[in-house]
Amino acid sequence: MRKKVIVITGASGEIGQALVKSLVKQMDMPIITLDIAPLPDDIRALVIAQQGDIMDKALLSRLVSEYEVDTIYHLAALLSTRAEFSPEAAHRVNVEGTLGLLNLAAEQSEWRNEPVKFIFPSSIAAYGLPDLDTKAAYTRVREWEWNNPRTMYGCNKLYCEQLGIYYSKYYRQLAVDLPVMLDFRCLRFPGLISAFTVPSGGTSDYGSEMLHYAAQNKPYSCFVREDVRIPFMAMPDAVKSLLMLTNAPKSAVKHSVYNVTSFSLSAAEFRDWVLKFFPDAQINFQPDVKRQAIVDSWPADLDDSAACRNWNWQPDYDIQRSFAEYLVPNIRNMYQKD
Repeated sequence: MRKKVIVITGASGEIGQALVKSLVKQMDMPIITLDIAPLPDDIRALVIAQQGDIMDKALLSRLVSEYEVDTIYHLAALLSTRAEFSPEAAHRVNVEGTLGLLNLAAEQSEWRNEPVKFIFPSSIAAYGLPDLDTKAAYTRVREWEWNNPRTMYGCNKLYCEQLGIYYSKYYRQLAVDLPVMLDFRCLRFPGLISAFTVPSGGTSDYGSEMLHYAAQNKPYSCFVREDVRIPFMAMPDAVKSLLMLTNAPKSAVKHSVYNVTSFSLSAAEFRDWVLKFFPDAQINFQPDVKRQAIVDSWPADLDDSAACRNWNWQPDYDIQRSFAEYLVPNIRNMYQKD
């Protein structure tokens, strides 16, 4: 009999590492990770690590021949800034990779006669407001508003949300005997800030970069204007929201896609919070016109009232707690060890 497992793709990334550590504490089920990059030693010791490409069909086939997949956390992606330099590669990884995993999940759902949960983190990049006046007028954007992304990454995420909805509701809808559909659940994240992993190419990473540079006593030139505003969330809350959505009863999950968020800051306000803890930090603003335009198209805040209402979502970390208890002590500790 095949052993039930949880699969996490992209486990070497910011969310993946934090998610593995939380799941190990909460679940008895074995965790299989799939990532093209090697895992850090402390994460590798906790999981059954598979190093490889999510596009490798032979690897995926071998996986399902040995294990019964119960839940998939599909975190692997080519992030926003990198995706703009390699749009074809981004489409291949972000869309074709997701499509292959959705097929796997659908087939597993049919085989086990029970839906596989497919948890998909999407992004604020799925939004696209046309100008700053509109951004000022629509301060808290709901899930179905302004879905006009202007980046390849945003387009990929929005399309994959729709693919997930298709596979969970309409897959093989013309077949005589309909299979058991998979259980697709998606979160749209704001800018995520981790205290334990270095920023890796996201367009919202300027906030994290301010902190990491300040902790190393290095000057930092922020690539957006002082007045630009987007929502943020500390990594523990990102993991909390993923686990809450996973564990919510099916009857409570009224939508396939949910916003989650914690607090909204302008770049200048983010700098001011950094200076409270690192008074000697050298932070200036040298906007990159192209990256600035992308951030300008994102909402100043997200309306996460549906998640609050349906499955009792509430963040644990407001601005004060994020900086004082999570970000600053851990980032300081990271560089004091070096």
